[in-house]
Amino acid sequence: MTQDTVMTLAAQAMWMTILLSAPLLLSALLVGLLVGMFQAATQINEMTLSFIPKLGILVVALLIFGPWMLGSLVAYTQQLITSIPELIG
Repeated sequence: MTQDTVMTLAAQAMWMTILLSAPLLLSALLVGLLVGMFQAATQINEMTLSFIPKLGILVVALLIFGPWMLGSLVAYTQQLITSIPELIG
């Protein structure tokens, strides 16, 4: 296995990690920002006020993006498994 192959595998793994985590992280970030602005405007400093909406939006995001995320992960795993012979040969 050459150095280029290792770098390509590492780059693909990092890209897949970014793609799979982006929908959840961005939705939680957006809701956290909106709740933070609401808390600043109303001067309500309750920690659970930001936790519950984030948890809810993560469930919704998983319901929406879950099938795509699972399909992408399965396709990537199949690609890795089928490329094993050329990686070791």
